[in-house]
Amino acid sequence: MTMIFITSMMKKPTLEKETVTGVSRRLLHYGLGLAMAIFATTSATAAATDAAGAGARAMVESMVGKILVELAKEGIADEVKIKSLEAIVFTEFDFKSISRLVLARNVKKFSDEQLSEFTELFKVYLSRSYGSRLIRYANEDVVFKNARVEKRGDVTVMTAIVGGSADGIEMNYRVRGRDGTWRVIDVTIEGISLVSNFRSQFKDIVNRDQPEGLLSRLRDKTFVAPDSEPEKK
Repeated sequence: MTMIFITSMMKKPTLEKETVTGVSRRLLHYGLGLAMAIFATTSATAAATDAAGAGARAMVESMVGKILVELAKEGIADEVKIKSLEAIVFTEFDFKSISRLVLARNVKKFSDEQLSEFTELFKVYLSRSYGSRLIRYANEDVVFKNARVEKRGDVTVMTAIVGGSADGIEMNYRVRGRDGTWRVIDVTIEGISLVSNFRSQFKDIVNRDQPEGLLSRLRDKTFVAPDSEPEKK
């Protein structure tokens, strides 16, 4: 009996050692499994991010390519060329989202009808303000740099103009994907955001004269937005 007890006591440390070893192995396996899961998730996220960046960049490259083709055409009346550029921009820019971003908090003051009218008037205003300037460029090219995925899933495609009077100017396009389609929601030129610029210009008008005050100004084809201090990005 004493011998059995002694034998049992002698075996006990061995059993404890085996138990600890078993737990250690389970912990090791768990740690390896967790690490593999994290790695797989990170890899999948990185792949999705790369895919988003590639899709957004491809969309901007295609759009800019079409614009450069139109700008390079000779012997075409300015009005015709502007209409061709409008067809491209009005398709590739998400003006509903841009309008909401420009109005920011003031969008709540607009009825659905007023917001719809603002979106259409704003498109025309942009074309009137920038179309005649854009057609002056004909000998420039564009180089594409990085595509940065933003926190909310938007992608900023960074470019720079090469050649001509605009040589070296940086233009970044912020694009947003929806239902598999990427569209531009902002353009930043030399650190100045189009959305922030017009938000600053229109904010005081809406605060002072309400939505109808801004709409009446945009209906006037001679209206020029007041200078402001837009936010830099």
